[in-house]
Amino acid sequence: MRLPTSYLPEKIRSAVRFAVIGTTGMFVQTWFFMAALLFLNQPEKGHPHYYVAFTIGYILEMIPNYFFSNWYTFGTKPNLKNAGGFLLARAINMAIQLGLLPLALIWFSNWRDDFISFIVIFIGGCINYLVCLLFFKKKES
Repeated sequence: MRLPTSYLPEKIRSAVRFAVIGTTGMFVQTWFFMAALLFLNQPEKGHPHYYVAFTIGYILEMIPNYFFSNWYTFGTKPNLKNAGGFLLARAINMAIQLGLLPLALIWFSNWRDDFISFIVIFIGGCINYLVCLLFFKKKES
C-alpha cells in the first residue's frame, strides 16, 4: 500500500509529511501542556510553573516526533547525525516558542491558552522544518 504523499513530487513530499507530523505533534504538545497546567494547579499566565507546563508538553511530544520524522517525513533511520540535528532544531524551536509565548500571552490576553499555544507552536514548527532539512538526508544508493 502506498501512502497518499508518495504521489507528490519529492520536493513537496517531505514538507507535506512534516506538516502532518507537526500538526499531530502540535495537538499532542498542547494536550500535555494543558494536562501539566491542571497538574500544577492552573498557574497564572507568566508564572514560572506556566512555562514548566509548556516545557513538559514540549519534551513529551519531542520523543515520538523524532522517530516519526525519521520514518515518515524524511524516510531515514535514526542515527547520531540526525539525532544531533533534530536536537539542535528543537533547541532553536524551543527558544522561539518560549520567546514568543510571553509576547503572545500579552498580545492575545483575551484568547484561550491552547489557541495561543497552537499559534506559537506553528511558527516554531516552520523554522524547525527548515533546520531539520539540513540533517535528515537519505543515503544515495
